[in-house]
Amino acid sequence: MRKDRLAIGETYHIYNKSIAGYTIYNNEEEFLRMLSAIRYYRREKTEISFSRFLRDNETEKEHSENYSILQDKRNLIEIISYCLMPTHLHLILKQLADNGISIFMSTVENSYTRYFNLKHKRKGPLWETRFRSILIKTDEQLLHLTRYIHLNPVTAHLVNEPEKWSMSSYNEYLTKIDENKKTCDYNDVLNIEPATYKRFVEDRISYQRELAKIKELLVD
Repeated sequence: MRKDRLAIGETYHIYNKSIAGYTIYNNEEEFLRMLSAIRYYRREKTEISFSRFLRDNETEKEHSENYSILQDKRNLIEIISYCLMPTHLHLILKQLADNGISIFMSTVENSYTRYFNLKHKRKGPLWETRFRSILIKTDEQLLHLTRYIHLNPVTAHLVNEPEKWSMSSYNEYLTKIDENKKTCDYNDVLNIEPATYKRFVEDRISYQRELAKIKELLVD
C-alpha cells in the first residue's frame, strides 16, 4: 500500500524508469506493446483478455467490437498525456476509481515485464522502483507539464521535432483522431487549439535542451 494514497478526481504526473538505466523499449514492437497495455488496462477487468485484445485489433471490425465492449467498463484512470522513452515513461493521469492509478500502474508494469523477460530470456525486475507521483494543482501547471513531457524525446536528441516521436501523445494534441483509436482524453481539463499548442511547445525546444545540459553538469 502506498503511503501517499492518491485521491479520486485528482490529476498526477506519474513517472517510472528502468532498473539501472536499462533500455526496455528496443524497437517499435516493444513500444507498441507497452502502449497497448496502457490502453487496455486503464479499464476494469473485462471478458476480453489482453492477448485477444492484441490479436483482434488486426481488423477494424474486431477492433471496433472490442472497443465497444471495453467502453462499457468503468475507467480506473483517464489518460491526459503520455510519453514513452527508451528507459522510462511519463504519464499524466486523472484517478477515477479508488486506488485506480496504483492498480493500473501495477498491472501495466507487470504485464510488460512478463512480456519483455520472456522475449529477451531474462529474469528479475524491470523497473527501478514503484512509480513516483506528483499532484498537479493548477491548470497552468498541467499545461506546462504536457509540454515538458512532449519535449522529452527532443531534449534527449532522439528527434529534432516532437511530432517525429510516435510514442507520445503530442500528435493526438495536434490532429483529430477517431474516438476508438485515441489514447488520451483531455478535453475536460485542457482547451487545446492545435496551432497554438504547437507553437507553445516548439518555442521551448532550445530552452529545455539547455536546461538539460545544465542539469547534466550539476550531476557530473
